[in-house]
Amino acid sequence: MITGNKGEWSEIYALFKLLGDKQLFGGDEDLNKIEELFYPIIKIIRTESGSNYEYEIDADLIIISGGKEELRIPIKTFIEQSSKLLSKIKSSKGTFSIPETEAFMGSLNCKTLKAKSSSKTDIRIVIHDQKINQQAELGFSIKSQIGGDATLLNAGKTTNFIYQILGFRPNNKEIKSINEIDTKSKIKDRIEAIKNAGGKLKFITPQQDVFKNNLVLIDSLLPNIVSETLKTFFTTPLNSIKDITESINSSNPLNFDNQFSHTFYEYKIKRFLTDVALGMTPSKVWTGLYDATGGYLIVKENGEVLCYHIYNRNQFENYLFANTKLETASSTRHDFGKIYEEDGQYYFKLNLQIRFK
Repeated sequence: MITGNKGEWSEIYALFKLLGDKQLFGGDEDLNKIEELFYPIIKIIRTESGSNYEYEIDADLIIISGGKEELRIPIKTFIEQSSKLLSKIKSSKGTFSIPETEAFMGSLNCKTLKAKSSSKTDIRIVIHDQKINQQAELGFSIKSQIGGDATLLNAGKTTNFIYQILGFRPNNKEIKSINEIDTKSKIKDRIEAIKNAGGKLKFITPQQDVFKNNLVLIDSLLPNIVSETLKTFFTTPLNSIKDITESINSSNPLNFDNQFSHTFYEYKIKRFLTDVALGMTPSKVWTGLYDATGGYLIVKENGEVLCYHIYNRNQFENYLFANTKLETASSTRHDFGKIYEEDGQYYFKLNLQIRFK
């Protein structure tokens, strides 16, 4: 029996839905379909148990090859199956099985929900690019809005940022008192207690050197900019990337030359979000090469599937910028949010986690 959560079943849904639609539509930053931005689908390639299976669109048939036999299935079957699957995904909770869909998958030699891949590519689609009148193979990561919000950057000890506490040298009693604050917004309240005692946080460095150097590779000032977004998140009511960036742009903590109204912070944050979306992870050395992934397929709550591709970089960057937020991960699991002493100096760590909203 195949079981999975809403996000995992959404991968199969996207496969069925796109084969039924026969074309891939682009979306804008507000997740609206752009009717004039579409690509006819030639075929979809999915890796299954180490082998590639090709789903080729031929008039009203899907020709599936890669197994022992070639299968021919009417497109209307995929339209019907995607519709049934969508309603099942919406009405289910947690981890679940869908016997009817599993039986259909079995008839296609489709045995797993999630394509096994070391990269971020979940599905590859060969489209006809009308601009250059050629075929192009595009890789996509699938993100589903059915169910919980997906993460863009997962938290870990690798995503901690270290700040030195200036203007306040706490004694052991004060450290214990602040570190034991256990409210719902305990990290924010601990920072507020440090501030009320005359202290302020000065960014020193990301905790992990690989992540630090990945950020520097994208932009030499990115560690400082990300540290400012984190500090803003933990000291204000703001949580959306867009709102935080606008706040930082207004205060200009890095003292950029703003006489010509350059959007320094927005541009650099967008570059960061795009590189995270297309391959950069905190724990692996980032070379700047995308993971064969060209973009995202977003499965909307209503079942619509939209494409955000590096082909249309502006739409992709604007989508990421408008649809992401910072959130507080587990401080005990990732070891942040407490005053600690090292070589006579006092420090405080904040943690970066980015989620779609």
